[in-house]
Amino acid sequence: MININWRKVGIFASGAVLGIVGIKLLTSKDAKKVYTHCTAAALRAKDYVVDQATVLQENCADIYEEAKKINEDRVAEEKEKEIDDEPEGIEDKSLKEVNEDEQEDDEK
Repeated sequence: MININWRKVGIFASGAVLGIVGIKLLTSKDAKKVYTHCTAAALRAKDYVVDQATVLQENCADIYEEAKKINEDRVAEEKEKEIDDEPEGIEDKSLKEVNEDEQEDDEK
């Protein structure tokens, strides 16, 4: 005689019924509303993140440009200071002229 394990049959039948009920619940109008609202919230979150990233990128570009300007101003100021620090009346001499002057002094 065939020995049927009714416990296993009951578990199988319960799983099949729960699967069918689950599919019906997941495809119901209420479930679709929930999916739609969740998707809309995700899209809003994405838009917010994109907007914040754009603002951050613009701020970084502004900071970079201001930093470049500060460095350019500093270099110009240092060059101006070097020009002001040179004593008046001293002309730029080439290395050759300096050597010739030293040789003349040594000969005397």
